[in-house]
Amino acid sequence: MTHLPPVEFTLNVRREPTVLTITIGGELDHDTSDDLLSKAGEQLTAGRTPPGDVRLDFHDLAYIDSSGLTALLMIHRRTSALGATLHLDNRPAHLERLLQLTNVLGHLTAPPTPVTVQPADEEEVWPA
Repeated sequence: MTHLPPVEFTLNVRREPTVLTITIGGELDHDTSDDLLSKAGEQLTAGRTPPGDVRLDFHDLAYIDSSGLTALLMIHRRTSALGATLHLDNRPAHLERLLQLTNVLGHLTAPPTPVTVQPADEEEVWPA
């Protein structure tokens, strides 16, 4: 069996006024998923107006494991909290398969749910 060296992990960021695009290349796994989370977090909270759309471009993705999938779920949580829509662009077949097997594609790309805030003077009533 031939062991191939890992493909170099790369992140390229492009920020437009309302769109943040992060292009992910190489292997998104246990060793690199924190890098993606950090970069996305930096860009989402960089003191600017949050983007309305966050596009993750996977054109150059060679591999993804469960840690990479967890990173995508965490990014979805962060984008939803900001009211942004997450897009997963140029998904290779292996990513598409993982998203379908884990049944998270619809969750990751669903529009953000509006947050409702209950007025402070109303009491919450819990069933007995």
